[in-house]
Amino acid sequence: MPARRGPPSRRPRRAPSRGGRAEAAWREFAASFARAGMVPPAEAGLAAVEAAEGAAVLLLAPRQALTFTGKCRLRCLYGAVRLLGFAVASHQPGLPVFSPATHCALSLEALPADRPPAADLRQLRAAARAAMRAHSVRRQARVKVMARFSPECAVVLLEHLDTPVTRFLLSHPPLSRLFEPQVRPRGRRDARSEESSFTPEDAVLASVGIVKCSPDRGLLVSESMFVALEELIQACCAEDEGVPVVLVCGPKNTGKSTFNRYLINLLLNRLPSVEYMECDIGQTEFTPPGCVSLSNVTEAILGPPFTHQQTPRKMVYYGQTSCEQDTERYLDVVKYVFSSYKKEVPLVINTMGWVKGEGLLLLIDIIRLLSPSHIVQMDVYDWKAMAPLTPEYVHLTPGLYTKGKQQAKCKQMGTSGAGGWKSSEGEGDTSAPEYKLLYVHPEFPRAGVAGEARVHSGILRDMSILGYLGQLQSPDVGAVLPLHSLVPYQVPFSAVALRVIHTDVAPTNIMYAVNASWVGLCRIPDEIRCQSDGPVLLTQTPVCDCLGFGIVRGVEMERKLYHVLTPVPPENLRLVNCLLLGNIAIPNCVLVGQQGVEGEIPYVTSDYNYSILGSGKLKKKKHFKRREYVFECDYA
Repeated sequence: MPARRGPPSRRPRRAPSRGGRAEAAWREFAASFARAGMVPPAEAGLAAVEAAEGAAVLLLAPRQALTFTGKCRLRCLYGAVRLLGFAVASHQPGLPVFSPATHCALSLEALPADRPPAADLRQLRAAARAAMRAHSVRRQARVKVMARFSPECAVVLLEHLDTPVTRFLLSHPPLSRLFEPQVRPRGRRDARSEESSFTPEDAVLASVGIVKCSPDRGLLVSESMFVALEELIQACCAEDEGVPVVLVCGPKNTGKSTFNRYLINLLLNRLPSVEYMECDIGQTEFTPPGCVSLSNVTEAILGPPFTHQQTPRKMVYYGQTSCEQDTERYLDVVKYVFSSYKKEVPLVINTMGWVKGEGLLLLIDIIRLLSPSHIVQMDVYDWKAMAPLTPEYVHLTPGLYTKGKQQAKCKQMGTSGAGGWKSSEGEGDTSAPEYKLLYVHPEFPRAGVAGEARVHSGILRDMSILGYLGQLQSPDVGAVLPLHSLVPYQVPFSAVALRVIHTDVAPTNIMYAVNASWVGLCRIPDEIRCQSDGPVLLTQTPVCDCLGFGIVRGVEMERKLYHVLTPVPPENLRLVNCLLLGNIAIPNCVLVGQQGVEGEIPYVTSDYNYSILGSGKLKKKKHFKRREYVFECDYA
């Protein structure tokens, strides 16, 4: 710990000169206008000026941070800044940044720099001025920024951002205010104080598409989180004992996903790539929900999952958001995906928030199967949700399908193939696992409390699906094309096999189940053999590669064709020979909000007999109460 400095010695104070007294009087006179609300006071060290239409230049003093909601394209012109752990320097291209109201707000922080010699100050000013001139910053804006310029500051260019994915999401009324700040209801006095505190800098930032918010809306890095991140970065960069495999676990609403993004961004500051394995089928990071996947991450993660949907190196469609009904197949899938990891770069593994009862036993099985070098356990201080997963605890405790050291029997497996799996290092039951356990105690409000997440998990899953479907939109800026206006692919019945994962469906009703459904586009090694004019049906759910997803928007019985709408490129579609239908539904807003349709909306009806067993109607979910604000969402 650095030594603390003592109080400075007092020197005799000089009486202010006449000029100094006059200057102080003018400062006090000007400050009185600011206190009266007639002139908004400028934040020390923060300067945001309009650079061009839809663009702004932001100057940040060292260690100064701007916490915001919204979206923009960020480019560092001078110095360096940090965003969710990722360092952005002046030589890097512009980065898309997304900070919606549904997630923790992002904070842009200026990184400290060594003070250069006085002789280089003129050169540094010239470099900053040249960088702004190269990006067409107006002369008036350059003058204002350079008037407050210091060698240790950071100069950032913020530009308005509009992508096909965000245009598609915002076109649905329930999500139209996704990037607008959501605040708690306030009285008239609070509204007046907020209006009086609105500064010219706020107006400039709003023109770009972001809104400054309170720092407590941003990521709160606790001391335990800082220590864990520091040790993990050191281990991943050193690689003294092989390539680290980091498994992150903990109950729901403890910040596992945010921790993973922060860790990956920190590692990308030092490494060209990081592997990420998604085992949480309910809240996936790079794919639509219901998948176990392995992704190679090479770019910073500066937004929630719906902003960076991509094709993983290996992906299996499990077809449900929970594995409670079929844990054996879940373990088969995890083992199959993990077998593609080549152990060349560090691996970060995300796990489910199901850590009670059989969920904890399943987690112990996963630890034995994947043999991580580090386990990050996130939980509140009282450890009510789960016991500390020390190596001794995992060694002695029986899992759901594996036995502990002192256990003679284990739960009998079925015939699905999971009975033959072993851990990557052998049986895993004879010797204690060797890994470093790191505790992280989240300190944000209501951490670990069930039902206190910012937004309902179902809405987050729908947003990921919408983000995936947004890839169907044209990259050109223009009107959003409704999905029913896009041309689907025609797939013959004989070209693909069908399988409903989560339930049994009679062959006579299979087309009713497939029509207007979300399906995984998969590849099985077996050749498809069609012995009749009807569809090819599988009797068991295969563990196979998933190449993407699509919507069966129609079934043409006369010509024996499926009409499939998907963003998967044609060269990959040629490999698809299996359609898997799971318990993941198309978001209701896609079906209800079909634009340009006169009369009855396809696949949506109000004339229905609700007394039929299994029937139901779309439910509206309004005003999801969250930690710090209310996210108003009429999600039908």
